[in-house]
Amino acid sequence: MSELTTNKTVLDWINDKISLVKPDKIVWIDGTKEQVEALRAEACSTGELEKLNEELLPDCYLHRTAVNDVARVEHRTFICTPTKEEAGVTNNWMEPSQAYKMLYDIAADSYKGRTMYVIPYSMGPVGSRFSKAGIELTDSIYVVLNMSIMTRTGKAVLDALGDSNDWVRGLHCKCAIDEEKRYICQFPQDNTIISVNSGYGGNVLLGKKCFALRIASYQGYKEGWQAEHMLILGLENPKGEKKYICAAFPSACGKTNLAMLIPPESYSRKGYKVWCVGDDISWIRKGEDGRLYAINPENGFFGVAPGTNEKSNPNALASTKQGTIFTNVVHNLDNNTVWWEGLDKNLPENAVDWKGRPWNGKTSEEKGAHPNSRFTAPAVNCPCISSEFENPHGVPISAFVFGGRRAKLAPLVYQSRDWAHGVFVGSIMASETTAAATGAVGVVRRDPMAMLPFCGYNMGAYWQHWLDIGASLDEDKAPKIFNVNWFRKDDEGNFQWPGYGDNLRVLDWIIDRCEGKVDAQETAIGYVPYAKDINLEGIEDEVSVDTLGDILSVDKSLWKDEISGIEEFYAQFGKDLPAKLSEELEILKNNVK
Repeated sequence: MSELTTNKTVLDWINDKISLVKPDKIVWIDGTKEQVEALRAEACSTGELEKLNEELLPDCYLHRTAVNDVARVEHRTFICTPTKEEAGVTNNWMEPSQAYKMLYDIAADSYKGRTMYVIPYSMGPVGSRFSKAGIELTDSIYVVLNMSIMTRTGKAVLDALGDSNDWVRGLHCKCAIDEEKRYICQFPQDNTIISVNSGYGGNVLLGKKCFALRIASYQGYKEGWQAEHMLILGLENPKGEKKYICAAFPSACGKTNLAMLIPPESYSRKGYKVWCVGDDISWIRKGEDGRLYAINPENGFFGVAPGTNEKSNPNALASTKQGTIFTNVVHNLDNNTVWWEGLDKNLPENAVDWKGRPWNGKTSEEKGAHPNSRFTAPAVNCPCISSEFENPHGVPISAFVFGGRRAKLAPLVYQSRDWAHGVFVGSIMASETTAAATGAVGVVRRDPMAMLPFCGYNMGAYWQHWLDIGASLDEDKAPKIFNVNWFRKDDEGNFQWPGYGDNLRVLDWIIDRCEGKVDAQETAIGYVPYAKDINLEGIEDEVSVDTLGDILSVDKSLWKDEISGIEEFYAQFGKDLPAKLSEELEILKNNVK
């Protein structure tokens, strides 16, 4: 097929890569439904995809990755900058010329006998001032079809790009799926991503974490905007007024559930609604009115399947009912559908597990779906998708919310004193390990702004960028910053807060604070709600006012212990730690004395 653009920078780069990997054939992805259909049919003919029950799961397909290739590989993910300092202590670093040589040696001739697919894609609505273009070269139809769900692809992207050189170069080579030669390398200063020897989503859908966070966070740093690992939700009150919140959570803290929250009955009865703008990533810029606006740069959901069910997240489950690709789940042969642990109690007996082996859920000791098995679903399928999802101007942000999983330390919710204190709160974000994570239980793992694996440059400079953004905003227009913790436990180890839809009660208080409608009590760590201001209607039997008072309490002795952990974490950043964060730590020390 002929090229879809005359952009010299695009064509020169592609020709250079063609001479490196030597494909037999080149196919440009034009964004048409006809082409997608033809590629699906081709993938089914080779066994790369299996078509599922057209009546029960229309346009849905199943894929299995190699057994050695089932998750993001952080230890094989590198930030390639001229100096190690630019990458910072939290990233794996490789010098660019050394990295290019290593990667090109691995990639050389790897497309022989294969087709090169050229995917022009837009992160964000095509043509929006928020959006950025990318081109991914891949030898995987699976990648093409996933990118067609997760991003806006095709000729319209190239038309919007015109002759500009502001686009991200992405080369993906399956090679031999050799985990000893698997590398995912980002070159922030070159707008380049190279991924070799993987076929798994997060390593090869280069628009996802590689571009949308690692490259884009650096672009935002240089251009005065932000790329954050944050969901975006809209909270609509009974008057029809909508307020938008961006929220960052480490894994296993209920991020997707919050993004697609279903209000508790006492709220929905009155007319409250929650709208999902995005479940994973926010790109944030200042608007002409001086407020911050956010878009979701993605076009789909790349969700973890196990545990997703009608109770935990009905909206996510509904999103998977059409046009979805399932990866590494169970294939139920009786009705040609899919299943995973935690979906329902109907364990299939005549099935194939994620490794492609015969599987009987009633008798097998092994799990049928991989714990990190995934669905790639179109965002438009989501019953609560926001009407602002495609808005090229983004949505105005009232609050930033940081979260973590702490059994005793953090109260249910607290508000920072000001922007700089809010950046401090985000920088010390942490979760205690659960039984699900490998290793000891209760170990504190810091994940500042939930960006630890995804920040494409020095994290000290990243925090300073946050501080600088705040300094550029008028105080009355800056989003307020909060921290939440749905995971407080009593002395017997039971969760004290019901979570899920009831988390709306906390978001409701957060919006009231942003609008100056409720007071709060100042504590050593920030502003905490008065128990009377959290609406318990409908859950009085589960959460008494006394219990609520307990999960809003701040134990200074626990925070004294926490300070040594913060100091240890901060120490690794040396002179890169912004002075303002050191000041905030001193304030906390004095407050808990």
